[in-house]
Amino acid sequence: MKIQILPAVNQFVFSLDESIIAKVLRTIDLLERFGNQLQLPHSKSVGHRLFELRIHGRQEIRIFYGYYENRAILLHGLIKKSNKIPKHELSTAYSRFKDLT
Repeated sequence: MKIQILPAVNQFVFSLDESIIAKVLRTIDLLERFGNQLQLPHSKSVGHRLFELRIHGRQEIRIFYGYYENRAILLHGLIKKSNKIPKHELSTAYSRFKDLT
């Protein structure tokens, strides 16, 4: 599956530590290989046609994405600090997805 990475996500990923960047890139590679067949622990639906890539390690990283025109579009990334995803983070991802569709 083709992957499109929005500039904000690219900037977020490369602002992380090198060891974490490697894990993020490996997980993105899994998404590219398996597409919508990718499931837990690497991917999970968060509703509104949005999904999250889940990167575990010293820091919990989440990258929200959606499918559009046979590609996965990486929309927004964050370092997860609590059990719940903050609503404004989901809102940011959803509005970026809505702008593309």
